Amino acid sequence: MAREVKLTKAGYERLQLELAEEKKRLEEATRILQEQMESFEDYEDSGLEEAKREKAQIEARVDALEDILHRAVIIESAEGDKVTLGSVVVVQDEKTGESLTLQIVAPAEATVLEEPMRVSDESPLGKALLGRKEGDKVRVDTPSGKRRYRILSVGA
Repeated sequence: MAREVKLTKAGYERLQLELAEEKKRLEEATRILQEQMESFEDYEDSGLEEAKREKAQIEARVDALEDILHRAVIIESAEGDKVTLGSVVVVQDEKTGESLTLQIVAPAEATVLEEPMRVSDESPLGKALLGRKEGDKVRVDTPSGKRRYRILSVGA
């Protein structure tokens, strides 16, 4: 049995949009490759090989997204006072006083490029926060050293 992938509703929708975009890119890459194959005269044409590589990369991403979405189980909004998958957590770095707002998500949704940051439940910080409550302190081993955080709030 294939392992299920737990996603938030928003994460599921984001991946569906990404899949639609990748399918459009695949159509375009296929069209370009067909045009190049019809007009190429030299087997050593690097443009043709590049087009084949590009198409293969897009196909692989489409396959990966379809697999994730096929195995997806949408989690309900996190409720309660404990950090669970889907929780939005505000933590404060005890050394710097800096506050971070993040959401605990499955690895397929994780990204630090958006607000709030989406942190994988399998990452050191995600693992440390799961099951904790507001006011708890956690210690996390990071590549840059040990960090201590205090949980300021837990929400959905």
